[in-house]
Amino acid sequence: MLPHAPSRYPGAAKFKPLVPAKPPLSPASSSSSRGNLCAAAAAASRRDFLLLVPSLAAASTALQYLPLAASAADDEKPAPTPPPAPAPAPAPEPDGEAALSRMYDATVIGEPQAVGKDARGRVWEKLMAARVVYLGEAELVPDRDDRVLELEIVRKLAARCADAGRTLSLSLEAFPCDLQEQLNQFMDGRINGNNLRLYTSHWAPERWQEYEPLLNYCRDNGIKLIACGTPLEVVRTVQAEGIKGLSKEQRKSYAPPAGSGFISGFTSISGRSLIDKTSSSRVSPFGPSSYLSAQARVVDDYTMSQIIMKEISTGDPSGMLVVVTGASHVMYGSRGIGVPARISKKMQKKKQVVILLDPERQGIRREGEIPVADLLWYSAAKPCSRNCFDRAEIARVMNAAGRRREALPQDIQKGIDLGVVSPEILQNFFDLEKYPVVDELIHRFQGFRERLLADPQFLNRLAIEEGISITTAVLAQYEKRKGRFFEEIDYVLTDTIRGSVVDFFTVWLPAPTISLLSIADNGSGESLELVRGLLGSLPDNAFQKGIVGQNWDINQRFASVLVGGLKLAGVGFVSSIGAGVASDVLYAARRVLSPTSIEAERPRAPIWKAASVYSGFLGTSANLRYQVIAGLVEHRLGEYLVSYYNQPFLANVLSFVARIINSYFGTQVCHFCILYFRY
Repeated sequence: MLPHAPSRYPGAAKFKPLVPAKPPLSPASSSSSRGNLCAAAAAASRRDFLLLVPSLAAASTALQYLPLAASAADDEKPAPTPPPAPAPAPAPEPDGEAALSRMYDATVIGEPQAVGKDARGRVWEKLMAARVVYLGEAELVPDRDDRVLELEIVRKLAARCADAGRTLSLSLEAFPCDLQEQLNQFMDGRINGNNLRLYTSHWAPERWQEYEPLLNYCRDNGIKLIACGTPLEVVRTVQAEGIKGLSKEQRKSYAPPAGSGFISGFTSISGRSLIDKTSSSRVSPFGPSSYLSAQARVVDDYTMSQIIMKEISTGDPSGMLVVVTGASHVMYGSRGIGVPARISKKMQKKKQVVILLDPERQGIRREGEIPVADLLWYSAAKPCSRNCFDRAEIARVMNAAGRRREALPQDIQKGIDLGVVSPEILQNFFDLEKYPVVDELIHRFQGFRERLLADPQFLNRLAIEEGISITTAVLAQYEKRKGRFFEEIDYVLTDTIRGSVVDFFTVWLPAPTISLLSIADNGSGESLELVRGLLGSLPDNAFQKGIVGQNWDINQRFASVLVGGLKLAGVGFVSSIGAGVASDVLYAARRVLSPTSIEAERPRAPIWKAASVYSGFLGTSANLRYQVIAGLVEHRLGEYLVSYYNQPFLANVLSFVARIINSYFGTQVCHFCILYFRY
């Protein structure tokens, strides 16, 4: 029995017979004293008997009278009304977790979404449908509240598994796998908690006290305990010498075979290696200790995965296994590089659920990014702020850049207050400030700032499009005018400028943005606010990835195509009218200043007709083509090349080739429209 467990009979431990101390009798007086004592005892017995008989008679009479007197009194009094039936006690919550913990869904786009009371039933259904449930606890700074949550979750799962006729097992990384025999003895009652504690001398003193209630509950309720940690000798050897320092037998048991993967990690959507993201080490990312730490992590993951797979294959096929381990070993689930990813090769992804306990930081997930877990589970003792990003990390980035919050643009300050500016976005902003021209643009123009924060390659794409536009326009004008090219340079410039303006907007409008200012800050009227709110709820292009707080459906994406077409049609209509008016003004000026240079009267294209045709061309053909280029080719495929393969040059080449093909195809369509509508 553990020291803190109460005895089943608390009074038994306190009872001690009290015997009065008497001096020892001398041998000479022992016989006479014994005779006197016998005579006194006989006299006392006769007196007690004589007094006992009348006492019993009196007591019997009194006991017979009491019920009669009580019944007579009841007859004289009116019968009291029966007490009202006690109100039925309110049905307790099936799980009772409302006051103990809070849940957040980490799989949604944007910030994690709180799971309401009505939706918690679905969470437990999801857990019960799983074969393995991972509880990721804090590693750098262990939190005792994690153990409270672990006990709470295990209690509820045990009750539900009992109702469903399923077995429940608990696997603990805290116990090295070579302590499995000691855990079995503890479960069988052959050793108690004090004996088991002797095998955890490598723990911090308070750690045993935190785990003890969970261990006691499992022992008392028949929940199998499984040690899945790596033996200490193996861990210390790998941390000091690497996997090569292990013996042949140790390497066979605890190190993954060569070529099995999961050694170097892979790059996530945001461009950082998952090893870097999940690593709890604060050492240099390129130092020797970092490499050894990565090897130690791989050994831990492999050891746990092997033990878990063995338990799943040999245990109850319908049973559930709860794994308590460090958060870094289970982050990103089956799509990460930890234990769930190793097991996912032999188990369906939906059969594994990852829960992070009391995570210090909540990340904002964008479309296409891997969710860090299925659920974030907080103890009721933990404060929860809407600020999803760690302010300490924000302060670290600002201190490293030598910047103050007051010097940032207003929208970024507002975003930091609302918790929607991640350290990565802030770092991108400081990186853009290193270039003088870009620094001027992002500080003076909010539109450039929003686009460059969402896509740092925006200026490259704009330069590619403008270069292609100006070059093809000049070549087309030269082919059209031949020897009159320099004489009619004003017409050439007019058409070239119009094409340049139009191409600027074909890149500008469908480009993805990150807007950090709320609508209320714009100070516009109600009608304008309604329009801004409607347009702000749509993506910039049909293929744009979800951003903070946005998860667009198919209707919104289709609407973005229509709205984008209307915008480009408006740009085409206005620019065509401007170019037509400018051409007519130049033609009139030539007739006045140099009549001899004017050829015979040629029919002029109607301005309104030309504007309408050009507007329709931009709103349909150009809009669809640039939606695909901006959203699918550059935003998704190009970012994939940069993030996963670190190939920005290849992404720029892809953008350049796609825009050249688009320009050629667009020119052919435009010429067809001119010939078809004859203007």
